[in-house]
Amino acid sequence: MRYLLSLLCLILLGGCAGGPPIDRHFSSVSQDSRVRYVILHYTDGDFPRALSILTKGEVSSHYLIEDHPPKIYQLVDENRRAYHAGLSAWKNDAQLNFSSIGIEIVNPGYRDTPEGRVYFPYPPEQISLLIELLQQIVARHHISPDNILGHNEIAPQRKVDPGPLFPWQRLAQAGLIRWPDPAAVAQRQQYFAEQLPDIAWFQQKLVEHGYVLPCSGQLDDATRAMLISFQMKYRPRQFDGTPDAETAAILDVLTSGTPTSP
Repeated sequence: MRYLLSLLCLILLGGCAGGPPIDRHFSSVSQDSRVRYVILHYTDGDFPRALSILTKGEVSSHYLIEDHPPKIYQLVDENRRAYHAGLSAWKNDAQLNFSSIGIEIVNPGYRDTPEGRVYFPYPPEQISLLIELLQQIVARHHISPDNILGHNEIAPQRKVDPGPLFPWQRLAQAGLIRWPDPAAVAQRQQYFAEQLPDIAWFQQKLVEHGYVLPCSGQLDDATRAMLISFQMKYRPRQFDGTPDAETAAILDVLTSGTPTSP
């Protein structure tokens, strides 16, 4: 009998510890998800190392996608902040840890060799799994196609991941991001080949696209880093930060409302 009374007291105390009663029958129509961005990273190392760093270190991400075999691990709940973006900015937002979901993709990154820097490709099955995950996240949080970004886009002076071999066009084909229409780019490239815009034009277009950049009119280190980031995504065969006619054409198509395609 004494045991039953003690158990009843514990149950009653537990109920009291839950706080005051709250009526949840009503819900405001003026609300949406706090998540506005998805940021893609590569791990710059193998799975065991990445898992250890992301679960025991000072950095974290919401998801980790293994390469062999491809598998998704959730490390942080989507409603909680993970520390993956660092010092970052895009459009009118800064410190994107507060408003983003981070996805780390197991990939060695790059190695510097006597012949130059060599990046590593992503297994197609790993990207297929990523696309499925992104489709679910977009559906849950209504993420804009312009807000699925690489780490190098939100921190171009610090980061290069997910690198030039990340298959962004596969994400475009899945309807997840916008992609410049090749015919429109070719047409604009002919025009810019005859008269290349000045650096101030490139800076303004980069800002319209989403980069946060002071428009100095000079090809400074920050501008070159952002051109490299942009070229890595949309023209990965050449990403030296040179403001050329093709880069101008792609920028113009993406920022002028010209139709885009997969």
